Amino acid sequence: MRTLAYENVPGFPDGIAGAEFADRLRRQVQRFGGEFLEAAAVTGLRRQAARHVVVTDSGAEYACHALLLATGSQYRRLEAPGEEDFIGAGVHFCSTCDGPFYQGRRIAAEEALHLTQFASHVTVLVRGDAFKASPAVAEKLLAADKVSVRFHTVVTAFQGAGGRLRALATYNARNGAAEDLAVEGAFVFVGLAPNTAFLRATPVLTDEWGFVVTGHELAHTPQGLARYGSRAPLMLESSVPGIFAAGDARAGNVKQVAAATGEGASAALAASAYLKAT
Repeated sequence: MRTLAYENVPGFPDGIAGAEFADRLRRQVQRFGGEFLEAAAVTGLRRQAARHVVVTDSGAEYACHALLLATGSQYRRLEAPGEEDFIGAGVHFCSTCDGPFYQGRRIAAEEALHLTQFASHVTVLVRGDAFKASPAVAEKLLAADKVSVRFHTVVTAFQGAGGRLRALATYNARNGAAEDLAVEGAFVFVGLAPNTAFLRATPVLTDEWGFVVTGHELAHTPQGLARYGSRAPLMLESSVPGIFAAGDARAGNVKQVAAATGEGASAALAASAYLKAT
């Protein structure tokens, strides 16, 4: 788990380390008889008779009548030199999770408004000539005393010393100027990539970014309801009856651990209702 700590999980008023939270989840699943497959990646999914068959990279196959896709997502990277080296040591991807660690420090980030609650100064680096955020958010950013904005700015390298990030090498695409920007932390936010590549050759419908489309949203797509006949999809059910999705891999999810937990419980109840009906 790459998140250093969570500050927004209900029941943990002082936050909880990412690794500890993951371990608690694992132990809870095992307590109720859940089975974990270590170092197994899903490579395919197919329909066989009345069952869904999950194929792993070892060649093993697992058949089921109902399936929950909760594969999560990954933060998109800038892919600049040094980025991978300083993840968790100055480079972060979630201001809600890791922002409190930068109380009174100088950082560069895109989730700037939230981070101004902690940092002494936030520099926002924008690759284009304008914000892609809503006009209301952009107006607040430009008016904030603790925020400075640099447009046309690309990060070309993450630089550090002593195992921590210390500066960003930047390049201004408009005037060609190169500059090293001293920072104590950098929050990269260029979107999320769902872990759904194995669904590309399957009937499970995803949106243009690869997130699984579910529930009533299927009605807005030409092929979304093709397999349903007279009934409507259940909540969190995908374009394939009996296959559900929850968490970061689902289109429309708010990308918060508390929300993903709730969706998982809701999807499990919907899957139970599906099994009873079939």
